Formats: sequence, C-alpha cells, structure tokens
Amino acid sequence: MKRIRITPAWYFSDEAGNQLDPKLFALLEGVHRHGKLTRAAEGVGVSYRHAWNLLNKWGEFFGIALVELERGRGARLSPLGEKLLWAEQRVIARLGPQLESLGSELNLAIQQTLEGTKPVLRLHASHGFAVELLPMHLGELSLDLQYCSPREALAALNRGACDLAGFHLPQGEVGGRVSREYRDLLKPRSHRVIGFIARRQGLMVAPGNPRGIAGLVDLAAGGARFINRQAASGTRALFDGLLAEAGVSPSRIRGYEVEEYTHSAVAAYVAAGMAEVGFGVEAAARRFGLDFVPLATEDYLWVCHQRDVEAPRFATLRERLRSAEFQAAVAALPGYAPRRCGQLMTLDEVLP
Repeated sequence: MKRIRITPAWYFSDEAGNQLDPKLFALLEGVHRHGKLTRAAEGVGVSYRHAWNLLNKWGEFFGIALVELERGRGARLSPLGEKLLWAEQRVIARLGPQLESLGSELNLAIQQTLEGTKPVLRLHASHGFAVELLPMHLGELSLDLQYCSPREALAALNRGACDLAGFHLPQGEVGGRVSREYRDLLKPRSHRVIGFIARRQGLMVAPGNPRGIAGLVDLAAGGARFINRQAASGTRALFDGLLAEAGVSPSRIRGYEVEEYTHSAVAAYVAAGMAEVGFGVEAAARRFGLDFVPLATEDYLWVCHQRDVEAPRFATLRERLRSAEFQAAVAALPGYAPRRCGQLMTLDEVLP
C-alpha cells in the first residue's frame, strides 16, 4: 500500500548554501547506541570512510567535532554531537503524533480516491506505542487515527465525530480516583468497551539511577529536576493520582509545571540531561537508554456505541486484535502486554 509519511526536517545553512545531511543524525544515534563508528556506519548503510568524511564535514561546518574517537575505547559523541542528537529526538517525539494524525487523514483521502470507498474506522485516542502498531495489522480495514487526550476522545465519541475513543484506567485503588475524570462522559447504557492492552508507567531516570530515586517520596525530597506530561493527558491524571495516594504535594516537585506532550518527548528530555527524572511508559524509557522505576500498571481501553458493535468493521477490528501476530507485536514492547485484547465488555465490568 502506498502511504504518505510526514517527518520533520532540519536545515542548517551557511553563506555557501551547505545544508545538513539527514544521514548525520542516524550516524550520531548509531555512535551513541553502539560506541563504534563501524557499527554506526553499517546501520546507516554507508562505508566507514563515507561516515568519517560526513562527520568531519559537519564538524568543520560547526567548528567543533561531533564525535570523539579514542584508541581502544571506540567512539563517543562530543557535547555538541549529543546536543544535536537529542534536539532531533525531541523534535520527532514532540511533533510525531500531530504529523502522524495528519498523515492518516491524507492517506485515507488518497486511498479512497485510488481504490474507492472502503470501510473506515475512526479512532480518537492518546498517542502510544501499541496504537502505532494498528495500521500495520488491520489489513483492508482503513483507520482514520487522530491523537488527542482521553477526555477529548470521549467527547468526540459522544458527538459522533469518531467510532472509537481511547482512555486509560489504572489498576488498583488509584484507578477509582482517575476514573472520576471520565465518568461524566461515559454512558453505561449506550457505551461498550473493547479491551486493548496493559502497560507499565513509572519514573524515567538516567542510566544507573544516579539520584537513587525509588519512588515519589524520593522525587519530592531530593530536589531532582522533573519533566511532566501536559495537564489534559491520561498519564498526567495517573501521575497526579499517584501523588495524592502517596500524600506528596506537587509543589514539592522541582519542575512539576514543565510539560512535554508525548512519552518519547519526556524520555528525550531526560536523555538530553535537561531533567533528571520524568514520568511515562517503560517502552519510551528503554528506547532512549534510560533506567525505569515502575509505579503503576494501567489498562488502555476503547469505548464505542453499543449500536455499532455488530458492524462488520468492528468485527474485523476485534478479530485483528485477537490475532497471534498483533498480540506478539504488543508483547515485544517493553512494559506492554495484550490484556482482554479484542474482548467486548460493559462499563460496569471495567470501572472500579
């Protein structure tokens, strides 16, 4: 299938018109990950000589080396190389969901023009690693995916702007507190729930956890710089619920008011050294080479109208969710697991 993929691009230029080669970021990421320029070059698909020439060229452009080579110790990023890499990662992490939503709209319009109208499932949900897997596993079922907060998704469902709305429900006592955020938008008589996944959330910290942070009390007492999620997000609702449960005031957390808009953006913020700890899913922490302190497990659920559950597109969706292929892909994500995946339930069965 022909698909549009929208990605951000960087442009550094000088008076001679030189522009930054996108392969440079892939090289920097490879050096950071492997500590060897040979491995980084292989990953990008270029020769060692070409990789070295590229690094030299852009080192001269900035006037500072981007990678430092040491005999017997491999390669490591210079301070500037690290700043460039993490800046690029933060841009992708912050803009990725919006660009993916726009790409979904464009792909759907183009596909319908080329192939005619096919069944479309409109899903409004918060961004997540398991949600990203869906377009690759739905076969002929077209997905119109729009990323938004849980409250926005449920409001869209109630006004008929989508077929499915995603929301998060933490397991345990904190789930009762968080569920109150959604109860005014949930209708037990006319809504049904489709199970999706469970995922671990917790604190993302630098490798080795140099601050020795084991929980929320340590976070508040130690004065570590924190990066938060935006107020409307389901992850923020979970974090605030955990703070209330632990008796920790947000005012005691340094940086509580500083926000990012995706799990990956929080992880990139910590990986760049701009904060010492953040809150989000384990998969994001592992992707950025961070350590992870688990604090909660939450169910990611979808809500739909009861009148729609027998429609063919919903049967196809539930069949795909129950497939071994999709569930294996979910299980491969750190901290993720399929949970009641594709199972149809009432709100009374899932709400605390």
